Amino acid sequence: MTDNNNNNRRSNFEPGTTRWAVQRAQWIAMGLKEEDFTKPKIAVVNTSSKLSVCYQHLDKFAKITTEAIEAAGALAFEIRTAASSDFITSAGREGRYLMPTRDLMSFDVEVQVEGAVLDGMILLSSCDKTTPAHLMAAARQNIPSIIVSCGYQLGGSCGSKMVDIETLYNAVGTYKSGEINLDQLTEMSRHAIKGPGVCAGLATANSMHVLAEALGMSLPGNAPIRADSERLVEVCKLAGGRIVEMVNENLTPREILNAAACRNALSVAVALGASVNTVRHLTAIALEAELDFDILSELEAIADKIPLVAEVRPNGETRIEQLEEAGGCRAVMKVLSKRLDLTARSVSGQTLEEILDQTPAPTSDVIKTLENPCSNDPGLAIIKGTLAPEGAVVKIAAIPKDIREFKGKARVFEKEADAIERLNSNHPDCLKKGDVAVLRMMGPKGGPGTVFAASFMAALQGTSLGREVAVVTDGELSGLNSGITIGQVMPEAAEGGPLAYVEDGDQISIDINKRTIDLLVSEEIMKDRMASKQLNLPEAPAGWLSVYRATVGPLKRGAVVGDGIK
Repeated sequence: MTDNNNNNRRSNFEPGTTRWAVQRAQWIAMGLKEEDFTKPKIAVVNTSSKLSVCYQHLDKFAKITTEAIEAAGALAFEIRTAASSDFITSAGREGRYLMPTRDLMSFDVEVQVEGAVLDGMILLSSCDKTTPAHLMAAARQNIPSIIVSCGYQLGGSCGSKMVDIETLYNAVGTYKSGEINLDQLTEMSRHAIKGPGVCAGLATANSMHVLAEALGMSLPGNAPIRADSERLVEVCKLAGGRIVEMVNENLTPREILNAAACRNALSVAVALGASVNTVRHLTAIALEAELDFDILSELEAIADKIPLVAEVRPNGETRIEQLEEAGGCRAVMKVLSKRLDLTARSVSGQTLEEILDQTPAPTSDVIKTLENPCSNDPGLAIIKGTLAPEGAVVKIAAIPKDIREFKGKARVFEKEADAIERLNSNHPDCLKKGDVAVLRMMGPKGGPGTVFAASFMAALQGTSLGREVAVVTDGELSGLNSGITIGQVMPEAAEGGPLAYVEDGDQISIDINKRTIDLLVSEEIMKDRMASKQLNLPEAPAGWLSVYRATVGPLKRGAVVGDGIK
């Protein structure tokens, strides 16, 4: 690494040029001091939004981060981008905007930071799609970058019972099935969220916060972290100082985001039973970093080597704040150290070996050891078979051991609302014990933009059928989902995968222990179906979703916008 002086920073334009002149004029009008114009110029990427509690606190932390950058001798420019919340932005078009927003945010960051030719960036990450979007943007632009994970919300209590967003989410199914009334559901909603931040539990947001640190792109000790806490204030201050050092060292993301980092992140994902959505996001990040690294194959290999060392909700009863108190991501990596690549580097400038040498053992037994894990089974794995020849993702940690073999008849749905209606036992065609609910044409290309099939899964878990019905989908699941759930089926139905040709009554066999998922239909019948059935994709509405369908790549490559036209 070389030390950059003021004159050769890319943000310092040649005196006398148009760019130099108009930049000076703008910044003088903004009240900036001319003597500061040659300092490092750092973007503070703020996904603040008043639509969602996930982002409610970010303006405060953008200000703290900005002040820390300026105290370290650089110029800070706060930049606002698009932001999505899985529980708010999912209201329109059955959640089809959620996955496409990941890529929209990554391009939003690129346009503003690269367009202005800034020297580095701190990205304040919150809800599900922001962390992968920020990591994708950092990998693509390859300028000094730090992810700051901005923390989780707390749940509350309703009567004598604990309630958080997960229990509320599942309770919708309990209400739909008639087991509770609307007044009870309404009262739960009043107590489920106490304070700002992302969903409590190891859902996608907290999973990606942890994996950003496991990748080395967050400062050690950042995740998980309670939103609006004093510890988050300290992380923002440290990041503000460190990003200026990184610009001077020219430490860029592609020096950190290598094969070793990806393997380490996958190991942590397996050990914690992270959200199934982390697989597509890690795949997308590797693609943006231009790594020759197959996330799916690596996950298959790692799953047989890493046991489950913590059971954080929804995988067990451990709460996310207990994981933080026990030492968080660093403590998990300390436990896994014999299975990790300790040469991997961090934005802190240290190797993982140096970080873990300074990391104490977990401070409570909510994090187990490799020798005495919660389960010898991996928390996350790839399964394959005739229904998913390119693989599907399953969170094994969220499936009870006594229901990991399942065989039943397919019930096919191409609209999530139809599937939810079938949960009502009074419906003449209701779902029954032994059914396999197939939710298809809900993947990135099929949606277009993945349909938020997680709502059906949550509703199912709120009924007495939670252990009796399996779900197979190419739509988007939530990290809060539990039960017999097979997600990210590849190829998706819209790409002509076998999922497109499943018919009501077909037998489907799922064996989690053997990592198999098979459609029990003869090869001859499948050939006939594929020859005779025309795929009819759902209509793509004009606007961003239409652009998304035309440009998105396949799920096996992370469903990255632009990859579909290469």
